[in-house]
Amino acid sequence: METKISSFSCEDQLNLHIVENLDQTQLPASLQQMLSLAQTPEEQDILLLSTLTAASACVPNLYFRYGPTGKKYFANLQCFILAAAASGKGIANQALEMIRVIDKQYPMLIAGDSTLPAWYKALEARGGCGYMHESEGSVITDIWRTAAANYNTALRKAAEHEPISRNRCNSASEIPCPKLSMLLTGTFNQYRALVPSVENGYFSRLLTLVIRGSHPFCKSYVCSAGSQSAVPRVVGRQLLKVYEHLAFGPEREWSLTDSQKDRLGTHLETEYETLIALLGDNFHSAVIRMAVQIERIAMILSAMRIQNTDRVSDRLQTKLLCSDADYEAAEVIGNKLLLHMAAAYRMIDGESQELVPEIKTLDQRRVLYEQLKGTFERKELIKEAKLQGVSERTAERWNDKWQKEGIVIKMEHGKYKKVG
Repeated sequence: METKISSFSCEDQLNLHIVENLDQTQLPASLQQMLSLAQTPEEQDILLLSTLTAASACVPNLYFRYGPTGKKYFANLQCFILAAAASGKGIANQALEMIRVIDKQYPMLIAGDSTLPAWYKALEARGGCGYMHESEGSVITDIWRTAAANYNTALRKAAEHEPISRNRCNSASEIPCPKLSMLLTGTFNQYRALVPSVENGYFSRLLTLVIRGSHPFCKSYVCSAGSQSAVPRVVGRQLLKVYEHLAFGPEREWSLTDSQKDRLGTHLETEYETLIALLGDNFHSAVIRMAVQIERIAMILSAMRIQNTDRVSDRLQTKLLCSDADYEAAEVIGNKLLLHMAAAYRMIDGESQELVPEIKTLDQRRVLYEQLKGTFERKELIKEAKLQGVSERTAERWNDKWQKEGIVIKMEHGKYKKVG
């Protein structure tokens, strides 16, 4: 079920669940298996994002091109699950168990409890590729405290596959195209240590899942006597086949179809405009970069469908195309994740320090319009906007949009008239 941001009601804005809005029968079988471990909608979303992030480390040599320069992007996701204590985020560790199966044969795990030089050395030793998983954000933030800015820069470059360099008195080296996948879970304070402000460039590159409330106690946790689920290991073996299918050969291009590209472009232009207007220009980069994240997610879903029965000749195809089912799922996931990032944005921006993502009412623009007189001056617009908690810049932007929509006309400098 597609979620259209611009048509959200107030009640919808508080429903940030992702999996509930997906047709799970259309997801790759291995992802469905991982989701079966969840007992709550929150656990479903945690498993969804953690599985996709871990799987993104298992898709070597597959890329897509984006932007006017045709820059190459690989599958690697970097994500933070932001939640209070005892909120159920520990289930994300199932994705780590999945990766351990692959790591036994092809080392890819990088310890989060690493100094920056050690982290760089481990990533370099793995050819610039790797997966970092840390379930306690404090481990990361504590050890990074003295070099947070340097880590922030390194992770931002890795997210864009930009070269990361190291220069010492006796040596110098460079990772030309880092491909790092990373999943962290932690509290708001731990998140903010990594992303100190909304203007920080890493904010828009780090996918964020906000989990509200506490995890309900389930007596089955006490009564259960079974062993750890075998599902992560089973899925890990499936991903191992995907990894081997892609790793031993040249790079291959994956792409959205032309119709999917048009849909994504239209989607960003029309559906996300409201969030930019409400949250300000600093959120614009998150909207733009979500296009890349949606393509990455769609490519991961496509890769998870690769079977070991695929012919060797299939590897020689010049380009793989995305299925409509995978694109539609990726678009829904991207829609919801953008709302999660909006919630984190407001928390960083100081409007809410609690794990309650109060996204501003999306019909606030309509309310402001209705409060204005038939003929109004700019100063009246600004005054009414401030009474509603809307910034001067946002009010002016909305007024410009009303003029483009033909519901306001400019009579003279600083004076306007409502139409209809």
